[in-house]
Amino acid sequence: MTARPPFTARPGTELPVLVLAEVTPEAVLQFARASGDTNPIHLDPAAARAAGMPDVIAHGMLTMAWLGRLVTSWAPSERLRSLRAAFVAPVPVGDSLTCGGTVAEVREASGEWHAYLRLFARRGDGMAAVRGRAVVAVDPYCSEGGTGGRG
Repeated sequence: MTARPPFTARPGTELPVLVLAEVTPEAVLQFARASGDTNPIHLDPAAARAAGMPDVIAHGMLTMAWLGRLVTSWAPSERLRSLRAAFVAPVPVGDSLTCGGTVAEVREASGEWHAYLRLFARRGDGMAAVRGRAVVAVDPYCSEGGTGGRG
């Protein structure tokens, strides 16, 4: 078995952007079935319009799951310590979604080093849909000035 290289991060590091070209009705339906959240605003256009939406919308927790995918595409999943999100605006089915994030700080906590991430998901019109935060375990600092990372 080969040793995994150290995982490090520095404040200001940007996570690779995750772009969903289209939030599909199929993805929303699959999430509804898997989560048990069959609220009609996610599945029935008439119910969504009656609730003041232009059409059905993606579940907030589905958009949070995409933020989780963003983080775990950057850091090994076993290093994820927490993921939180605030839902700012609905994501209509058919819209695109861009997820990204930045390392805000790296510091020691609970006996290990953590990278604190600021995350976002934006709709195709540029409006913020979700703002989030995550904590990821990283290898200890070893650079000058406490900026994090190796070297």
